[in-house]
Amino acid sequence: MNLIHRPRRLRRTPAMRRLVRETRVSKDSLILPFFIREGSGVKEPIDSLAGLFRYSPDTIHAAVGDAMADGVRSFLLFGLPDHKDEVGSSAWDDNGPVQDALRRLRKACPEAVFITDVCMCEYTSHGHCGVLAGGDVDNDPTLDLLARTALSHARAGADIVAPSDMMDGRVGAIRNALDGDGFQSTAIMSYAVKYASSFYGPFREAAGSAPGIGDRQGYQMDPHNRREAGREAALDLDEGADMLIVKPAMAYMDVIADVAAMSDRPVAAYSVSGEYAMICAAGAQGLVDEYGVMCETALGAFRAGADLLITYFARELARAIDKGDLG
Repeated sequence: MNLIHRPRRLRRTPAMRRLVRETRVSKDSLILPFFIREGSGVKEPIDSLAGLFRYSPDTIHAAVGDAMADGVRSFLLFGLPDHKDEVGSSAWDDNGPVQDALRRLRKACPEAVFITDVCMCEYTSHGHCGVLAGGDVDNDPTLDLLARTALSHARAGADIVAPSDMMDGRVGAIRNALDGDGFQSTAIMSYAVKYASSFYGPFREAAGSAPGIGDRQGYQMDPHNRREAGREAALDLDEGADMLIVKPAMAYMDVIADVAAMSDRPVAAYSVSGEYAMICAAGAQGLVDEYGVMCETALGAFRAGADLLITYFARELARAIDKGDLG
């Protein structure tokens, strides 16, 4: 009698599943965003992002400390100023909310990694990511302002600056400014691939950064385009980017895979506010298992090739790693 030899499936005990996992997730790969607003004694709930808060520079250290206790050690800071004007001058104010928070955090949490978002949209009165000329963003004059902002963050103690504006040439302008002021070791994590996405709504409410006129499709990427992502990433690498971001994550797993395959630098997937809000809302309605979907979507980004994940679920994912559900 001829025997039919079939490949055997591995025994699916929990220990065996963990042993043979192809994709591994580490707490060190998680980055938690925070919103820093001016003022003191502030811990303000964000209506559009359940369970998240805006902090003032004097209260953020407690939130960072709590996250570090869960094993999260990298943080992305967004500034929310009281004063906004046409050119976003509060962005490079050495006493701005991000700069103030950085000086405090460097003392309170010296072992943490602090990344700062470098953009104008939270600081401009019109909500766009650069200087306007005739209703359109004027690329080249914006570069100097972005460089000034990045330099101000570096002086305050940022380990990494992350330009999210999508202006042409901004990585090179920032690299030159940092190097010229002695900050050669300050890294640049570029939002190299940032789509004009519908997933940003909750963030714009949280940061008060929705465009007052027009939209950002002129400088953010068209969601129809895949090959363009490789060109954008290559340009930023040529200008000196140390890390690349693909944003959003959930609907762009193919792009994450493409950028990871072509880059010799770390690639971060940004699981944005809309992704977080959808999972929380569906979970609250009992429509999905919020914990399971949170883990599965994070795993998808890493399986696609991401080295890092920027996510509002960072603390919860760190706990999932402890439980053996990730990692």
